[in-house]
Amino acid sequence: QVQLVESGGGLVQAGGSLRLSCAASGRTFSRYNVGWFRQAPGKERDFVAAISWSGGRTYYTDSVKGRFTISRDNAKNTVYLQMNSLKPEDTAVYYCAADQDVPGKRKPYEYGYWGQGAQVTVSS
Repeated sequence: QVQLVESGGGLVQAGGSLRLSCAASGRTFSRYNVGWFRQAPGKERDFVAAISWSGGRTYYTDSVKGRFTISRDNAKNTVYLQMNSLKPEDTAVYYCAADQDVPGKRKPYEYGYWGQGAQVTVSS
């Protein structure tokens, strides 16, 4: 069993930066692959980035490549999403999710554990 809690969301101007954290409970978190998703009002939940259990493999959706960086610190049971050069279209609730098996999964139904979400709002 893994429980996830996101933090670090907030309001930022376009061009600014935020770092989201996903803190996990459970001693076996280091065995889980983690993904970040986002959901804007009235839209589906979309894949943003993912990282393998070891941190050695990372995956990004095209719209955030070069701007967002996913990383993890297994000693702290935490995964991060560093978001730079933010745009108004990045505004959404951001969720972290965890699962085992194959890393880099991009569909929400492929993840078994979810956090409660963190609001990110980018003003123009």
